[in-house]
Amino acid sequence: MQLDDFDKKILESLQSDATISVAELAEQVGLSQSTCWRRINLLEQAGVIGPRVALLNAKALGLEVTVFANIKLSAHGRRSLSEFEEAIAVCPEVVECYTMSGEMDFLLRIVSRDIESYERFLRETLLQMPSVQEVHSHIALSRVKHTTALPLAAVR
Repeated sequence: MQLDDFDKKILESLQSDATISVAELAEQVGLSQSTCWRRINLLEQAGVIGPRVALLNAKALGLEVTVFANIKLSAHGRRSLSEFEEAIAVCPEVVECYTMSGEMDFLLRIVSRDIESYERFLRETLLQMPSVQEVHSHIALSRVKHTTALPLAAVR
C-alpha cells in the first residue's frame, strides 16, 4: 500500500495514542472526520493497522525479569522448526519469538516474575521441548529504550 503524508500523520498519531477520537485525529492531521475515518478503515483493511490493544506495565504487574534466550535446535528439518514454533506459541512467558540466522535458530524474549520463575520455565518447559539442544539465557539488567512506534520516516 502506498502511504501519503496524511496516512503517515494518522499512523504517527495512532502510534502514540490509539484512544484518540476520529474527530480529534482528523483535526490534528488536517482532514475532515469522514475522510479520516475512511483512511483509518483502509489502513486496517490493508493490514497496516493491526489490533488495538492496551500496553501493560510489566513492572507494575510484578513481572520484574526480562530474559533474552537464544535457542539452538538439534535438528533443522521443517518438521523440527514447526514443532518448536507450535510449542513456543502457547507459552505465555514468551512474548516474542524470532527465527534467526547464524549459530542460533531462535531468539525469545521471555518475561517472568523473578529469576526463580524463569529457571522453572527453563527447566520444566523450554528444556523439555523436543529438539532443543542449547539455550543461552541473557538477563536484561535495565531497559534503556522501549517503544512500539515504528520509524515511519523510513517508509516510502
